[in-house]
Amino acid sequence: MDELVASAKKEVLVEMVKLSQKKGMAGSKGCWKEFLKAHDKKFGASLSDPSRRSVDDLCAFLKTFLQDDDLKFFKQVLKCHSNRQDVEQLKKDSPDDETAEQKLVRLTLEHPQYPVDYSFPSHELEWMVVKYKKKSKAMKSTEIIAIDCEMVLCEDGTEALVKVCAVDRHLKVKLDKVVNPNKAIADYRTDITGISAKDLDGVTYTLNDVQKSMRKLLSHETILVGHSLNNDLQALKLDCTRVIDTSYVFKYANRTNRKPSLSLLCKALLGYELRKGSLHNCLDDARAAMKLVLARLEGKIDDIVAEEVKDLDKARLLIHRVPANVSVEDLKNVLPGDFSIEVKVKKGKTYSAFAIFSTQQKAIKAFENIDGELEKDSCGRPQKLVKFELDSGTTGSFYVCKIVADNSVGDETKKRPAENDSLGTAKKPRTDETLVQLEDSNKCLDHCEMHLKEIVRLEQELSQRETEISSLNKIIAALARKQGL
Repeated sequence: MDELVASAKKEVLVEMVKLSQKKGMAGSKGCWKEFLKAHDKKFGASLSDPSRRSVDDLCAFLKTFLQDDDLKFFKQVLKCHSNRQDVEQLKKDSPDDETAEQKLVRLTLEHPQYPVDYSFPSHELEWMVVKYKKKSKAMKSTEIIAIDCEMVLCEDGTEALVKVCAVDRHLKVKLDKVVNPNKAIADYRTDITGISAKDLDGVTYTLNDVQKSMRKLLSHETILVGHSLNNDLQALKLDCTRVIDTSYVFKYANRTNRKPSLSLLCKALLGYELRKGSLHNCLDDARAAMKLVLARLEGKIDDIVAEEVKDLDKARLLIHRVPANVSVEDLKNVLPGDFSIEVKVKKGKTYSAFAIFSTQQKAIKAFENIDGELEKDSCGRPQKLVKFELDSGTTGSFYVCKIVADNSVGDETKKRPAENDSLGTAKKPRTDETLVQLEDSNKCLDHCEMHLKEIVRLEQELSQRETEISSLNKIIAALARKQGL
């Protein structure tokens, strides 16, 4: 422990002590407050805020931990901080010696959403932190690997990895494995993942095996590529700083706060359909992310997605607050229309998803045909509360929301010549005041999207906290068993 804390900065030591408090950890002189009572006769535990204690006090407490599991945990915390420092250093370093690949890494790291999406609980023991030691070599690295993962919904409300694929820059398969989550599964999402219970029969490949494979693939300063890669890293329990996230690199011309989907990028920039139905092909998705990066590196495509193709990504409805015990197939039976489902955000006992239609008009028509109470969400967009009863007898409700507001949907918003209304009076042409109102309306919609992103971020953060609490309960139970309680 002496070596671990010797070079750590105070803010790191403070976090280590706070984490020990959250986990109920105790060294040879007890927990933090018990240590303070014996260590400081003047203030004792009355001054228990670690940030108000000296470095000597913090180090003295941490040095009381002698058990291998405790030392392993604190070493993991230090790795996490080291990775954060690497990220900050990459932003400061001169880009003169950067490769084209590293410039895309920088573009990812500098995205305003990066600190939120890539804030992982990687101090937990199940996580693997990839450490890059040769920074000068990393700045010149051209090795890239693209990955994609599929996840299932477990009975405890969490997601678990069920399949992982990886390809190199030549699109050669480097990893293609079905993974046994070793947890009770509530929904295999077969129509998305293509995985059923039968596919897991006899599968012994685990998350730990995946991490070992990833460690080999990411040696030699290899850069990891993916679309919304943070979701894959969360499933892999992998903290990696050298990443290229195509959902960050490519953006709409006038809507930088909204991420384009992988399907849209393939259609708009590469000129092909990634998928027609809801079924994801893990290998195809990994290759698609790699193709986008290679095309960008070769100068064949730009970072900007033209405004005229953004409607391709609007042919969908947002379904949220869906009970975890309601499967994707249940959603299709409850809602009208022909659509595929893309599950997005999990939050404890509920989740969110997109219903994706072939056209925007079909999405609008499906919304109109939904039998539910019409209201507006916090962003002012129309949504309906849908109440259901499944064949199994399960009852509940969820919300279905339009992605855009009514006044920005459909062909009616396009500029048309003046024409007579029912009273024979010509419609007034747009005035400057009207144009200002329209601009304000568009700004309002952008703010609504930002609020939705914030809601999604908070849901993800809450889900992470619930996962941490679950892990803490397991640790407490294990300690209790060891002590014979």
